Amino acid sequence: MGVFARIREDIAMAQRHDPAAHSKAEVVLAYSGVHAVWAYRITHKLWLAGLRLPARLLSQFARFLTGVEIHPGASIGRRLFIDHGMGVVIGETAVVGDDVMLYHGVTLGGKSRHGNVPGAQRHPTLRDCVTVGAGAKILGPITLGEWSTVGANAVVTKDAPARSILLGIPARAQPATNDDIKTARSLLASGS
Repeated sequence: MGVFARIREDIAMAQRHDPAAHSKAEVVLAYSGVHAVWAYRITHKLWLAGLRLPARLLSQFARFLTGVEIHPGASIGRRLFIDHGMGVVIGETAVVGDDVMLYHGVTLGGKSRHGNVPGAQRHPTLRDCVTVGAGAKILGPITLGEWSTVGANAVVTKDAPARSILLGIPARAQPATNDDIKTARSLLASGS
């Protein structure tokens, strides 16, 4: 898929999931989460090419501009949407599937003990279509299944099956309904 096709996908994702996105121009010019994803794509290519220092320097500059820190070593799928963005952190070994939504203050962080092997998985994996609420922390080499929803400020430290809602500190998984998933992804009008 070409660069411009990916950019169009990112813009469409923002417009689909954010009622405040009034135009494509607004998304292109004013959405820091979208800008952070675009910068990540460049830094990730540098990272994979072995240009680690330039990748890290550019990622830090993007963090300065957007308030979103995405390590260039992370693996991110298509159409990631970061709503508002400020304070989002995605660690080096995180794996993020397609059509994932993250709200502000989300951390996909590592849990490491002394003596970890460099490059070993120490950050979470979010499968396709996961939604993570504002301020949530997902820590360690765990996996959240497809269509799962993490509530605001939850702290997740254990795997969760597909179509789970994760709430609390520590978060506990429970089955999600279709309406739960649609509401979390801003696809169902409030009060419907």
